[in-house]
Amino acid sequence: MKIENKIKIAALMAVLSLGSVSEVQAQQDPQFTQYMYNPSNINPAYTGSRGNLSVFGQYRAQWVGLDGAPKTANISVETPIEGSRVGLGINFMNDRIGAIDENRIALNFSYTIDVNDDWKLAFGLKGTVNLLSFDPTKLDWYDPDVNYNQKVNNKFTPNIGAGMFLYSEKGYLGFSVPMMLSTDSGEDDGAKLMKQKMHYYLTGGYVFELSPSVKFKPAFLAKAVDGAPFQLDLTANFLLVDKFTVGAAYRVDAGVSGLAGFQVNDNLFIGYSYDADTSKLNKYNDGSHEVFLRFDLFNRYRKVSTTRFF
Repeated sequence: MKIENKIKIAALMAVLSLGSVSEVQAQQDPQFTQYMYNPSNINPAYTGSRGNLSVFGQYRAQWVGLDGAPKTANISVETPIEGSRVGLGINFMNDRIGAIDENRIALNFSYTIDVNDDWKLAFGLKGTVNLLSFDPTKLDWYDPDVNYNQKVNNKFTPNIGAGMFLYSEKGYLGFSVPMMLSTDSGEDDGAKLMKQKMHYYLTGGYVFELSPSVKFKPAFLAKAVDGAPFQLDLTANFLLVDKFTVGAAYRVDAGVSGLAGFQVNDNLFIGYSYDADTSKLNKYNDGSHEVFLRFDLFNRYRKVSTTRFF
């Protein structure tokens, strides 16, 4: 890698991880292109809405070829409680970027009420434990006035979140704030390593049946946080013969994506997406890859409709 690229990458990592000598004003949560398949990651009200025990695993390698680029792994397990309106779930996420390694463990709770024969409204609560590690020896300091010397090992910070999720077999609309507390992690001579601020999420999607063998599934995710650009993801998927999913996505001012999925059987669904960067960073990376696997254990009382994609 050329020296010029290394300098630009080091500057990028400094902005993403440390910001200025004072603090990062807003730390963006990890982003996923295939957000519609695991909404409980950002909205606890989704928990248990599939009506069965569901296990979801996802891995994202962002900006491949860029030193220190984000790598995120996510595992969720959730289920409704039979005979009640309650859903429970647990989520684990590991997010690595540059010299920062963060682990999150979240417990999700939801309670659902019937709006009418077709639509349900769920309310959710999320309790999160963040464990943050930072190793300054992994950074090259090009500015001698910016030098964060404190090594952080599993810095503990708790948080809480909440959300609402309105859904039917064909559509959904959700609003959530997965982390409602502003927290600081790590400090060295008054310089803060990371400041977590509230992220606001609005999500939605619907299924249009174009023919018995083709369904159109548009979806969107909007994210806002103080001190960071507004983010909007627009996605269009097509489900073919209830087995194959193909689609495309656009992240405003950031990238375009291709998506694919395959329903292996009633229990197993797998998917992949590739993001092509359209920002100024596209000269320094080869895009982003994302894969996921969802395993549903159906009970004898209710089977999720193949129409659903969330």
